[in-house]
Amino acid sequence: MPKMKTHKGSKKRFRVSATGLLKRAQAGKRHLNSKKTGARKRNLRGTIADPGKIAAKYVKAMGGEA
Repeated sequence: MPKMKTHKGSKKRFRVSATGLLKRAQAGKRHLNSKKTGARKRNLRGTIADPGKIAAKYVKAMGGEA
């Protein structure tokens, strides 16, 4: 059985935390920002650790344990 290849697109967008959760930036801050309030843009800052089922799929695609 060959090794599973790392999904390079996922590797550029996400990271795996030490506990195996998916760390990602929140969506909605790239463009069309002038109509969004400062509080809304502030709350979209930073990264979040995603424990969901879809997150586990991405962790596995990047070569992590899921």
